[in-house]
Amino acid sequence: MVYSFYEIGWFFFIYSFIGWAAEVCAAAFNRKKFINRGFVSSPFCPIYGTGAAAFAVFLPELRGNLFFLFLGGVILASFIEFSTGALLEKVFHKKWWDYSKIRFNFEGYICLRYSLLWGTLAVLLIYFFNPIAVSVIRLLPVMAGKILLWILGGVLALDALGTALAILGMQKRMEQISQLTEGMVQVSRILENAITVRITRRMDKAFPALEVKALKEQGRKKEKERVFAAGCSFYKLVSLFFIGAFLGDLTETVFCLITTGRLMSRSSVVYGPFSIVWGLGCALLTAVLYRLREKSDSYIFIAGTLLGGAYEYICSVFTELAFGTVFWDYSGFRFNLGGRINLLYCFFWGIAAVVWMKILYPRLSRWIEKCPVKMGKVCCWVMLVFMVCNCLISAMTLGRYEERQRIGGTEEAVSGINAFLDQRFDDERMERIYPNAKIVE
Repeated sequence: MVYSFYEIGWFFFIYSFIGWAAEVCAAAFNRKKFINRGFVSSPFCPIYGTGAAAFAVFLPELRGNLFFLFLGGVILASFIEFSTGALLEKVFHKKWWDYSKIRFNFEGYICLRYSLLWGTLAVLLIYFFNPIAVSVIRLLPVMAGKILLWILGGVLALDALGTALAILGMQKRMEQISQLTEGMVQVSRILENAITVRITRRMDKAFPALEVKALKEQGRKKEKERVFAAGCSFYKLVSLFFIGAFLGDLTETVFCLITTGRLMSRSSVVYGPFSIVWGLGCALLTAVLYRLREKSDSYIFIAGTLLGGAYEYICSVFTELAFGTVFWDYSGFRFNLGGRINLLYCFFWGIAAVVWMKILYPRLSRWIEKCPVKMGKVCCWVMLVFMVCNCLISAMTLGRYEERQRIGGTEEAVSGINAFLDQRFDDERMERIYPNAKIVE
């Protein structure tokens, strides 16, 4: 079953509320009092809604196989939970949940117990809860439902923004206090407004183990300012994205030449030899695995296998939903999951993670950091603007190519943009750029 964006939006808010209620009940049971355990002040836990929405988008095609559905839920939920936890710690310098004391955990972000629970919930959602939720959603008048969704989305966005600013304000206050002498210590004005004070108090109650690493970060920031893209910074990840996109395209081209004897394009975009899947994978896996770089090879291999498989599966579903096109199909391989991933290539992701973190990344990191600071920043932003425009044009050409395949020609190219796309990116050129692309319903 394919759900509409309207239904998925409601899934997000319904399960965000249910998740928030479950967290509040668990906290009330453990501490014997009401505590708002959500990141935001409103009664929503967005990570639960995100997980439920992701299940609704990526897992319905696995409905026919209970084991694969369960496994897909485990992998997808673990990927979301790990990425969210690592991102929140990166931004706010705090672990919002910690499974370090639970057996079979991974860096405290995920653990086997809750991953299996997520897999079970995925099965229950797909088979039982989502059909019930859809029947309830359809009782609402569509226009009223859409208006209510927009209102809820706006309230949640403002709430999340206010909470983020409050937490960053707490960090700023600690930095300012650290710069004052003992006799001149005073509370920063950042926390003087009533809304911020309220959010701060709620955070103290909900997360008593809150640890802001402001003092250490202050010293690190001063050191990073002297070096371009020091550590696992924004500019480092942008640089790695472009390096990974180019090397990934080159690797796939050589691999296809060796295995098939054909020299074919493996690029994701119409301009330049860049594979977006490889580039994003390089940046995302670096951001996630950076803290594991000192771990053993087997540890990184397992992490790379799981994260790489989840990432490739998500990319496959997204491109099919967004462009109506399948760019790879592993149905002919043994141990494949919906033709989107297979065990052999997941192992390749694991091997690539080890080679990347242990051999390639340290060398590339040193080379990137040798760039002059100003020139490096300018180059990163120029390349980002180029790639955004490149992706937009590529998306339009793929959309028009799909449309031409469905209508059987270019006769209906009335608007100027369609005429331009038909002229500059005809079927012959598109088939050269995307030789393995398949149009799907």
